[in-house]
Amino acid sequence: MNNVKNVFSIKDFENLTGIKAHTIRIWEKRYNVLEPMRTDTNIRFYDLAALQKILNVTLLHNHGYKISKIAKLSPDKLNLLVREIVNEKSVKNHAINAFKMAMMNFDQKLFINTYNNLLSEKSFRDVFFEIFVPLMNEIGLLWQSETISPAHEHFISFMIKQKVLVNTEKVQLYEPTRNDKIFVLYLPENEIHELGLMYLNYEITLNGFKTIYLGESVPISSLKDIQKYFDNVTFISYMTVEPTKDDINEYLTTMENEILKDTQSELWTLGRLTEFIKKEHHPNVKVFSSIQDLSNNL
Repeated sequence: MNNVKNVFSIKDFENLTGIKAHTIRIWEKRYNVLEPMRTDTNIRFYDLAALQKILNVTLLHNHGYKISKIAKLSPDKLNLLVREIVNEKSVKNHAINAFKMAMMNFDQKLFINTYNNLLSEKSFRDVFFEIFVPLMNEIGLLWQSETISPAHEHFISFMIKQKVLVNTEKVQLYEPTRNDKIFVLYLPENEIHELGLMYLNYEITLNGFKTIYLGESVPISSLKDIQKYFDNVTFISYMTVEPTKDDINEYLTTMENEILKDTQSELWTLGRLTEFIKKEHHPNVKVFSSIQDLSNNL
């Protein structure tokens, strides 16, 4: 447990809860919501128990409860009230907070229990779009602000990937029902951000298509073999860090000349680097703004 982050600054709390540090200080001073510890130089810091409490307080506050009333609740009553209001309207925030706690503690059991509770009420597809996508967006910001470490990000990403793989295997047991095209999913060389691509493999398979999943860091030369076996291939690639914004159009030109030219095949792309694609120069390339955007075009 020595590597678990168990001490937090007020700035960490601001990043994790969305509540301004100034507001948290007011809650402390006026209502004794938290009792921060102090360094020798009188700087506030907090433990994991305080993080759990501020996440619960934030949930109640966002649900319309006045901070003056929240402050008077005993710890047991606070936790009970949180459980009582976790309904269809607030389950998203509650689940995201629970996953954050699982991440901060590297707590696999909490992650699995939270996930299973969600799955008893929602489809996996709904869990992914309503919970996991917003969660990963928040985690990206937390990593940028150094509130969490790369280890936290890798842990939570791996836990989500496990669920994607389990659900993908379930739908892969069924024969494809749509044979008009085949999807080949891959990431360019040196691109390793695989979660979005893994989910797309699930989504496309769920829609009845045959998929071939090649995974991360695939050179263009390795894609040529696919053309020997299948016609009308739709390649899908996620471009988050590679190729760079300066190289992406050259990469696509090479892809068109070596793979797509004089075929029925095309390339569908997603990721933040796609904003640098000069669409008019690449007639065989389609750009999608999100996973949902692409899913709607299946």
